[in-house]
Amino acid sequence: MQYANLGRTALRVSRLCLGTLNLGVRTTKPEAFELLDTALEVGVNFVDTANHYGWQQYNGFTEDVLGEWFAQGGGRREKVVLGTKVFNPMSEDPNDRGLSARHIIASCDASLRRMRTDWIDLYQMHHVDRSASWEEVWQAMDVLTQQGKIRYVGSSNFAGWHLAAAQEAANRRHSLGVVSEQCLYNLLTRHVEMELIPAAREYGIGVLAWSPLHGGLLSGALRKLADGTAVKTGQGRAMVALEEHRETVAGYEKLCAEVGIEPAEMALSWLLSREGLTAAVIGPRTVEHLRGALGTLDHTLDESTLAELDRLFPPIGNGGPGPEAWAW
Repeated sequence: MQYANLGRTALRVSRLCLGTLNLGVRTTKPEAFELLDTALEVGVNFVDTANHYGWQQYNGFTEDVLGEWFAQGGGRREKVVLGTKVFNPMSEDPNDRGLSARHIIASCDASLRRMRTDWIDLYQMHHVDRSASWEEVWQAMDVLTQQGKIRYVGSSNFAGWHLAAAQEAANRRHSLGVVSEQCLYNLLTRHVEMELIPAAREYGIGVLAWSPLHGGLLSGALRKLADGTAVKTGQGRAMVALEEHRETVAGYEKLCAEVGIEPAEMALSWLLSREGLTAAVIGPRTVEHLRGALGTLDHTLDESTLAELDRLFPPIGNGGPGPEAWAW
């Protein structure tokens, strides 16, 4: 396993982060526990969830599943760098959502209870709350840090200027501030390269990529549909994108066959090669999927393959950071 510092902190996290969106929902609980145990065995020490995951059952279900797993003991909690999130509505109560100081603190306490742990390593704002001032947000986060309930604060789905505003506000309070940003980033969705990643690099903020396979689109979608083996690939974001990008995806799968790399491994290898990326958040449903993802750490894509990927999935504008991406 490869490890990297989480942004400018001394905390070391695996470059593959186990996302938990599928656990207990597209898997059974025993399958979820097996996935989590296998992840630890192969060196994946970074686990990511959110307070509302598992909403198909009820808000907080996935955190409850993690709590049951941690309760099995064996050093499970101590070995894991645990991230969860706050922002989404947890009930019909108008104050049970967003980034008010009240909700941040109450939501943290609820997550701790569900996950049966005393602390959260990475407490992430799942979305910017335009009604909450950064002074209010950081007051709450500082309280939680001082109480020992959280170790670091991260963000998710922020723009570059949100990172700058949040970090400058934290700097005024002499707080550590944001140490990671979790964003949508994959071959098909590269807009974060223009401003988000440059801002993160400037402030020493680690970048975590969610949906690295674009909901399964980049995992051999056409082949799976033809074989009748598509699961996640046959629904949601992947199917919507496939309607628009079918020819590109066909070219991508042809390239993967020529190079001799599975499509999912190609997409992850490309992502892990990107400058500024700390970790890819993967969401395997099976142990086999997890072990397949480990192979990406051994791939180094050559220049001709990288160039062909840029041709198939061109970056926004001129490529790279702004303003060069859209200007001279």
